[in-house]
Amino acid sequence: MEFDKVITERYSVRKFKGEPLKQSDIKKILVAGHKAPTGCNYQPQRILVLNSAQSIEKLKKCTKCHFNAPTAMLVCHNKDESWTRPYDGAISSSVDAVIVATHMMLKAQDIGVGCCWVMHFNPALMIETFNIPKNIIPVALLVMGYPAVDSKPLELHSKFRNLDEIVYYDSF
Repeated sequence: MEFDKVITERYSVRKFKGEPLKQSDIKKILVAGHKAPTGCNYQPQRILVLNSAQSIEKLKKCTKCHFNAPTAMLVCHNKDESWTRPYDGAISSSVDAVIVATHMMLKAQDIGVGCCWVMHFNPALMIETFNIPKNIIPVALLVMGYPAVDSKPLELHSKFRNLDEIVYYDSF
């Protein structure tokens, strides 16, 4: 699929077929995330693949925004493996994890897998439920599966602010 087509046709899928994702599709999505750039290439991302009925049931206790997807990937970052900006101590690992999640989401679209980025989850409950180590911080939940035949984007999906409202040249 051409990149412009991928970014134009991608939307947050909230209605899925009941069938599980093929392992080959899961692997393609994970490989795309693995190719994402990270600060100094430290690769602090950690991805928890939730692909069993038992894991999905546990997930449903951590978020109402599961949309009955058959698969989910919790994208996290290892805060102990982060590049740190020397000027103010800001760490890059959370941003790195977001870049990884974006690559994964776009690859999902590219191969016909529907995906919805979810940030509405209880991180403490997610950590407890899935025994996530304390240095691993959940950032984004990608719920995914094959889109239902009647799946469609929300009305707000195609509404954009004018570029001149969000882009500035040389100064604000």
